[in-house]
Formats: sequence, C-alpha cells, structure tokens
Amino acid sequence: MDNYPLLNIFWTMLELFLWILWFFLLFKIITDIFRSHDLSGWGKAGWLILVILIPLIGVLVYVIARGKSMGERDVAQARQNEAAFKAYIRDAAGDAPPDAAQGRSHVDELARLADLRAGGAITEEEYQKAKDKILA
Repeated sequence: MDNYPLLNIFWTMLELFLWILWFFLLFKIITDIFRSHDLSGWGKAGWLILVILIPLIGVLVYVIARGKSMGERDVAQARQNEAAFKAYIRDAAGDAPPDAAQGRSHVDELARLADLRAGGAITEEEYQKAKDKILA
C-alpha cells in the first residue's frame, strides 16, 4: 500500500464508477432502441451499429437526438406496467362476494379508499379505520 497513495485509490474508484455508469447507459440505450415503436427496422439497425461500433459518439448522439422521447417511453412503460399490475390484482381478488347493499366488492371499496388516501382526502388514520371496518 505504500506505493499506491490515497488519491490514486479515489481515482481508481472514480474510474470504476464511470465504467459502471457507462455500461448502464449503454444497455439502457440498447433496450430503448428495441423498445421504440417509431423506428423502423433499418433505423434500429443503424442506431445499433452506431452505438456498438462508435460507442462514445453513438451514445452521445442518441441521447441528444432521442433523449426526450426516451424519457417519455420510460414513463409510458411505467404507467402501462402499473395499470397491468392493478388489473391483475383486481382480477385475482375479484372472487370476493359483492356487498349486497351497494353491489361493490371489498376489493372495490379498498381501492376507492386507497385512491382517497393517495389524493389526500383522508388521513392514514381514517384509512386504517375504514379498512378495518370493511374487512370486518
């Protein structure tokens, strides 16, 4: 350790961090190229060739040219995943018997309560009390 001063250790750690960051960005861009519906097959092939053969310039050009739409695709994918997850939960829990008085199941009532809590209409304490009442 005497021949490797502390500043060199920090420099090595920074280089390692930048390599990890670089590979993360490269994989993110490659998955975005394949996920993009507005690119044709030739466009995807061209971007892949540019990103793989000339990585530094290719990645920078891709981020500059398509960075905004890349973020929009990420947001759309997250919303689609969340909607699919909620639909799956409602389908899986849909076997609960509906409330005879209102024609709604416990799942619908809990979902409505969660929406009220998320919107700030009720507090966490009110949510817990109403949830216990529904499940009782």
